[in-house]
Amino acid sequence: MSLWERVGKNHIIRSVVCWFDDEAAGDMVSPLSSEEVDWVRVMPFLLLHLACFAVIWTGWSLVAVWTAIGLYLIRMLAVTGVYHRYFSHRAYETSRFWQFVFALIATSSAQKGPLWWAANHRHHHRFADKPEDIHSPVLRGFLWSHVLWILTPKYLATDKRLVKNWLVFPELVFLNRFSILPPLGLLGLLVIVGEVLRVYVPSTGTSGVQMGAWGFCISTVALFHATATINSLDHMIGRRRYDTPDHSRNNWFLALITLGEGWHNNHHHYPIAARNGFFWWEVDVTYYVLVILSWLGIVRHLTPLPPKKRDSSRIKSLTPARAAT
Repeated sequence: MSLWERVGKNHIIRSVVCWFDDEAAGDMVSPLSSEEVDWVRVMPFLLLHLACFAVIWTGWSLVAVWTAIGLYLIRMLAVTGVYHRYFSHRAYETSRFWQFVFALIATSSAQKGPLWWAANHRHHHRFADKPEDIHSPVLRGFLWSHVLWILTPKYLATDKRLVKNWLVFPELVFLNRFSILPPLGLLGLLVIVGEVLRVYVPSTGTSGVQMGAWGFCISTVALFHATATINSLDHMIGRRRYDTPDHSRNNWFLALITLGEGWHNNHHHYPIAARNGFFWWEVDVTYYVLVILSWLGIVRHLTPLPPKKRDSSRIKSLTPARAAT
């Protein structure tokens, strides 16, 4: 008897099951239209945002704020360097051990599992700003491309046809299915550390709840929305160096807050390169970290950017402007 035969046809129960088991989304037949927000399913996402307001009561401390900043940077590096440049584009190689460690850190960002993330991104590159694109702001508007698309039943499941190369790793399949575990583990760890500091080092002025609010909730929400700007704003605002068949743009500010992802027109021009900042003045922190990791032998074979590719298909004058609607 299948899972859904056991729980019956109750949509609420099915949606709650999907909080813990992402794979269940593949078997889910929703009474909602495929692009209608499933409010029960996305309740944890909404509660995460609301939980940020807990700082009104918990206050702040240097320890909590710096923890939030540190976890933002570490997990942004994992999203950009692992989910994006590794799992989506294979821009470098690493061992199976480090592959799992990096995936675990990236999954703690609460942006679902590595296979789901990679499958959707590969689909985006295949149909960027075309009718099939799942999050084109040019065709569907800012709000849809930034957040609404992930709140609908249509995009809950992982399209495994697009990530067959990763299905041979059972640890990745498990992590992709139960992607809620690393974020919950991180939250629990932060609460424990905060309580230990409250009891044994009261001079820090922090607590378990405060560390959870800053280190997890605020950091994770900021991380999500910064990442989402690449889907939304980076196809709307910025400059185009390359004549790509989409509306991707280079945006220096988005490159700073996403550690290099804002050089999005560069990336769409040559997606398999390990670097998104094609010139020395285009800051790409993720690439710098990958280079350091390659020196340490943790990663290897960073895909280079051929000079001929860098200089091809260039638009004569960089175009500021917004994407046409």
